[in-house]
Amino acid sequence: MTEPITEPITEPITEAVTTRHTLLHHRALGPWAWALLVALAALPPLLQALGLEFYTVVATRVLIFTIAAASLNLILGFGGLVSFGHAAFVGLGAYTVGVLADAGIGSAWIAWPAAMVVSGVAAAVIGAISLRTRGVYFIMITLAFAQMFHYLAVSLKAYGGDDGLPLAARSTLSGLPLSLADDASFYWVALAIFALVFAGLRRLVNSPLGWLLQAARENETRVAATGGRVFAVQWTAFVVAGAIAGLAGALLANLNGLVSPHLMHWSQSGQLMVMVILGGAGALWGGPLGAAAFLLLEELLSGVTIHWQFALGAILLVVVLFAPRGLTGLVGRRSGRSKEAVHA
Repeated sequence: MTEPITEPITEPITEAVTTRHTLLHHRALGPWAWALLVALAALPPLLQALGLEFYTVVATRVLIFTIAAASLNLILGFGGLVSFGHAAFVGLGAYTVGVLADAGIGSAWIAWPAAMVVSGVAAAVIGAISLRTRGVYFIMITLAFAQMFHYLAVSLKAYGGDDGLPLAARSTLSGLPLSLADDASFYWVALAIFALVFAGLRRLVNSPLGWLLQAARENETRVAATGGRVFAVQWTAFVVAGAIAGLAGALLANLNGLVSPHLMHWSQSGQLMVMVILGGAGALWGGPLGAAAFLLLEELLSGVTIHWQFALGAILLVVVLFAPRGLTGLVGRRSGRSKEAVHA
C-alpha cells in the first residue's frame, strides 16, 4: 500500500485544479488584509462620530455570518460537499447558549466552547452517516437532519417552542475589560473571533489535510487509490466546520437576544450556500466576502423597496452569470491576478 499523501498532489489532480481555476495552495495574507483588519477595528468609533451607532449592530451581524459562511466554505468550496443542513449547527450553538443562560450559566468562557462542542458532536454523528453517501443522497441526509433539529426545537415548549427562547442578557467575559452589553465591545469581540477563525482555516486548507480535502474534491477515487483516507479527511473537515458554525450561532444568539427554531430551517442553510457561491466557493475570502455582500445588499435594498428580495435575486443572478468564480474571482481578474500560484 502506498504511503498516504502528505504533500500537494501534482498530476493529474493539480491539472484538474488549475483547469477549474481552483487552488491547492493559498498564499499568506498581504498587507491589504492587515489594513482591512485595522479599518474594521476603527469602524465603531467612526459610526459613533457620524451618529450611526445602529450600524455597529449591522456590522456585527455581518461578521457573525462571515464566520458561518467561512465554515460552510470549508466543506462546500474546499471539499465539494454540498450540505443543505449547515444551519443546524448554527442553531445548535445558539440553543446551547440559550439553554445554559436559562439555567443561570451566562459566562462566555463556558457557553461558547460548549456551543462548539455540541455542534461539533452533532456534526460528527451526521458526518459519520451522510459522508458514506454521495450526490443527492448526501444533500438529502444533511437536509433531513437539519429539519429534525428544527422540528425538535419547535416541539420543546419548555424553551419557547416556535416562539423561541429569549436571553435575559448577553454572555459575560469575566477577566476582560469588556462588556458584551456594549455594542462596540461586542463588535470587537466578533471581529477578533473572525480573525482567529479565518487564520485557522487558512492554516487548515494549506495543511496536508487541506490538500487531501481539495484533492478528493477533484478526484476522490485517485486519492483513495494512492492511500489517502478520504472519509477520515472529509469527516474531520465536516466536524471542524460544524464546530465553527456552532460558535457563530453562539454569537448570533447574543446579538439577537433570542434563540429561534428558524435558525435551523433549511432556508437558512440555503442562504449560507448562496453567500459562499456569491463570494466564491473554494476561495479563502469567498465565504466572508459573499456574506458581507449578501447582507449589505439586503440592508440597502430593504430600505429602498418592499420588493427588495426580487431586486436582490436579480443582482445575485447577474453575479453568477458574469462572475462564475464569485466576487473573489471578479476582484482577482480586475486586479490582474486571475489565479494564485500552485505550489507542487
